Amino acid sequence: MAAYLIGLIEVTDRDQYKKYTARTPEVLAKFGGRFIARGGETVTLEGPEEGRRIVLVEFPSLDRVREFYDSAEYREVRKLREGAAEMTLVGIDGA
Repeated sequence: MAAYLIGLIEVTDRDQYKKYTARTPEVLAKFGGRFIARGGETVTLEGPEEGRRIVLVEFPSLDRVREFYDSAEYREVRKLREGAAEMTLVGIDGA
């Protein structure tokens, strides 16, 4: 069953954050991940206005989401994000 990784990101240093986003696609792909949405236009339909960047990634399973997040490859790429963004990441099983 497909699973999803949802990211809510507050970018604080765009130049440094670009270095992170340049490297994430290759690491995601190693674990079967593919971007569904990557920081496009959003509209808040209900609740407080959401101003953070939103990313949605599809994986083959929640286990693959965990493997991606815990991988040595992603730990290395995450270092590029330090000081450039505050991020909330949530993995969820698909319906």
